Amino acid sequence: MADRPGRQSAEDIVTLLRRSSFHMDALRAVKSLNLPDCWIGAGFVRNYVWDNMHAFPHMTPLNDIDVIYYDAANQNEPFEKAQEQHLLTLMPGQPWSVKNQARMHIKNGDRPYTSMDDALCHWCETVTPIAARLDDDDTILLKAPLGLDDLLSYRCHATPFARANPSKLSAYKNRMKEKKWWELWPKVTVHDL
Repeated sequence: MADRPGRQSAEDIVTLLRRSSFHMDALRAVKSLNLPDCWIGAGFVRNYVWDNMHAFPHMTPLNDIDVIYYDAANQNEPFEKAQEQHLLTLMPGQPWSVKNQARMHIKNGDRPYTSMDDALCHWCETVTPIAARLDDDDTILLKAPLGLDDLLSYRCHATPFARANPSKLSAYKNRMKEKKWWELWPKVTVHDL
């Protein structure tokens, strides 16, 4: 992926992920869980794209690997922890975090989410609700209900949901001040602060 803001595409992200043995191993491990509507999101995609766009020689370490799925029929948190343990047997030492988005509205103080897309649209920043998974043919699929423009243009904004809710906008601002992405990736501009 060349350093051309705004001109990359979803296909470039897929190609980038496919070239990374770490990302492919993680995608295969998560696929093996056979969870409904299951993806790896947040920094797993975002950080790697920005690392590449900055021509970093090494991947920025991940605080966690956000495995997200949507299963309204089984909102059992211990089940999620069991999935994390299984992933640790497949890829030891990785910071796995498995969360059923069908129950995360409780933690976030929102109304119940109706789908994976709905849950992702309730996240606070535009460059985080982007996720990848493997389909049955090992094709990499991307999910980005808020689009890829900000990610591929080195920008981060509060999501429409966060901008419409003062407490969520405050959470976004606090998160950005804590993360300081502009220090990690100097080409990135964070808006709505």
